[in-house]
Amino acid sequence: MTIIENSIEALILDMDGVLWRDTEPIGDLPALFERVDQLGWKTAFVTNNATRSVSQYVDKLGSFGVVAADDQIINSGLATATFLKSKYPEGGPVFIIGEIGLFNTLADYGFHQSENDPLAVVASLDRDLSYQKLKIASDFIRAGVPFLGTNPDPSLPTPGGYVPGTGAILAALEATTKTKPVIMGKPSPAMYQIAIKNLEVNPEQALAVGDQMPTDIAAGIKAGCKTALVLTGVSDESTASSFDYQPTYIAESFTKLIEDLG
Repeated sequence: MTIIENSIEALILDMDGVLWRDTEPIGDLPALFERVDQLGWKTAFVTNNATRSVSQYVDKLGSFGVVAADDQIINSGLATATFLKSKYPEGGPVFIIGEIGLFNTLADYGFHQSENDPLAVVASLDRDLSYQKLKIASDFIRAGVPFLGTNPDPSLPTPGGYVPGTGAILAALEATTKTKPVIMGKPSPAMYQIAIKNLEVNPEQALAVGDQMPTDIAAGIKAGCKTALVLTGVSDESTASSFDYQPTYIAESFTKLIEDLG
């Protein structure tokens, strides 16, 4: 671990399944981040979950005793808004399947919910999903409106077990329309690239920590980072061994990772 430790200048951390399960923290987070500060490592927080805005994630981290600034948070809603802004600088109407955090993030970039000539369909986790929303979205997609998915995660961990994620909603739309979404979050490296730029480090100086091989670890590798899989979320060691790419390190938890590295 010495080689890895000595070359690390920053951590890029997934949150769901790494730092918490829904409302339940995983480990003593204040103590862990105190140790990270002692080691002199910068931190960024990158998540495929678009249900919260950046400010809401700052607040959630704060509720667990972790202090973070807005520019340390990158979620798939932000990646989606950034992509749309690059295509449509003036903003405009979009049809959104999602929750308030995604609506607010897109609004910050000039995009609003509309069922009239949307520039794109944006689909994400929606715990108030209805048949009508799926119908409207599928009609637009079949008519040729660009189809964006915030992330492909089929499930997400909660204290009570795994629940359907954005990927389950995307699968329904894809089955109906025979159209694959363009994915904004992991495994695309876009969020990691934003984090690396904000952290002002080289990719190889960052350690990307996540709980899912096909999203967190794949994206970290694509971005040129070292990677660490923690076993407190979706992927286990057996799952990890089945992939043709591998993380730099596997740890039982974020706590154990910091103990080993620090």
